[in-house]
Amino acid sequence: MAAAADLNPAVDFFAGTLAGLGGLVAGFPFDTVKVRLQTPELAGHYRGSLPRTIATIVREERIFGLYKGITSPLLTFALMNGLVFASYKFFLRLQCPLEGNASLTQITLAGMGSGFVSAVITTPTELIKIRQQQCIGKSTARGVAAGIFKAGGIAGLYRGALSTALRDSGYGAYFASYEAAMRVLAPLDINRTGWPVLVAGGVAGIVGWLVTFPLDVVKTRVQGSGVGALQVSGIESIVARSSNTLQVNPYRTTWSTIVNSYRAEGLAVFYRGLTPTLIRAVPVNMVTFGIFELVVNAFG
Repeated sequence: MAAAADLNPAVDFFAGTLAGLGGLVAGFPFDTVKVRLQTPELAGHYRGSLPRTIATIVREERIFGLYKGITSPLLTFALMNGLVFASYKFFLRLQCPLEGNASLTQITLAGMGSGFVSAVITTPTELIKIRQQQCIGKSTARGVAAGIFKAGGIAGLYRGALSTALRDSGYGAYFASYEAAMRVLAPLDINRTGWPVLVAGGVAGIVGWLVTFPLDVVKTRVQGSGVGALQVSGIESIVARSSNTLQVNPYRTTWSTIVNSYRAEGLAVFYRGLTPTLIRAVPVNMVTFGIFELVVNAFG
């Protein structure tokens, strides 16, 4: 972040929005791989390395398969990213008017606050994205959203709100690790330019996902089940191992998802899809922070 600079919140929002667009385009194929591997009904179809999984998707669905579901986040993720950065700066300034004097604890709390704020937009956006990414055949964001709304109304669009908010609280570790890396790599660079920004951005992406990845698995399973979700016979075997009745959805709540996922598949399930996510995190967050600091410096 720009140390000790009293920036206009509109600049933070604009810079964050542009940064979000760049990061989304750079990393979306890896996100598709992550969702496919995290979905129990689909994971078995993509056994193998990351390149093999990508090759399978491209062979079966062409290159567009890697960007399936991008419409929903493209329309909202960039604005959400702007909201994250703007609200982060807002919460940080509430604690410490001079950002350069903020402690890592204050930065962590500000980041957590921004995560809770962003969950209001993230929840329906990622629900639509996940449902669309689960579809191997053709689908549209509008059609998926309409189906969810018809089946469950507004409440249906906010399925997984708690697990999303808990996961997004990881912005605390995300921003804190970025700031810590910048203070080590370029302690005197007030304008935040050059390679330290890129390296710190990559570090932030890795740390942020390591902290929150188990909750991301939980969120994917909660949002990938329920009314209007993908119905495959594989879910029945998981239910059978996790419950005495096939009518009970093991992924109906955050807690039931944690318990049933662990019982059925062990601790390793909470890290399924971690490798492509960490690989994706580096270029995505290098681009994100690089664009953000560039825009902030240009307007500052």
